[in-house]
Amino acid sequence: MHKVLVSIALAFWAMAGWAGPVTVVALGDSLVHGFGLTPEDGFVPQMEAALQAQGQDVRMINAGVSGDTTAGGAARVDWTLSDDVDAMIVVLGGNDMLRGIGPETVRANLHAILSAASNRNISVLLVGMEAPGNYGPDYKQAFDAAYPDLAAEFDAVLYPNFFATFAEEERTPEALREFMQADGIHPNAKGVARIVAHMAPSVVALIDRAGGD
Repeated sequence: MHKVLVSIALAFWAMAGWAGPVTVVALGDSLVHGFGLTPEDGFVPQMEAALQAQGQDVRMINAGVSGDTTAGGAARVDWTLSDDVDAMIVVLGGNDMLRGIGPETVRANLHAILSAASNRNISVLLVGMEAPGNYGPDYKQAFDAAYPDLAAEFDAVLYPNFFATFAEEERTPEALREFMQADGIHPNAKGVARIVAHMAPSVVALIDRAGGD
């Protein structure tokens, strides 16, 4: 009798389209890994908690590696996209920018990452980065444009800039001190919380796409 009830329940869930939580992997650098933070204060745990508090049935995987570049992400994307992954957030390019790596190389590496996801029918949220002006206007224009261009090409959800929640007038070292670690590069727990709150609607859009696949 027990086996019969279990079979009926499984059949009902199948007919109802029950598939369990949407699994989202975050492929990125130290901003994803959680550099300088306790594990629970990092981007991935805070985002997962925020989404679940909103009623989202989601499980997030931290695939952040401190110091990683877009080349590193492209090299490990295939094994990062395991069979249980439904969607991917990409947060890469900051270290390329800091090293002055050419925008054409950044674009090519991001293209490889999005191609790998597309080949597996995995929805992507591409998080943009913005180059500073000290590399010159040509570098900045080419670097910044790579993200919206690729998001359009692959029909990815675009979040324009990891630090988009901070208005231009807040991006001075003095104004950001409340939200950043001492290095001025990585957000502290409070900064991550603000980033998560601002980005969460884009992640919900990603989950909706993945759930509909």
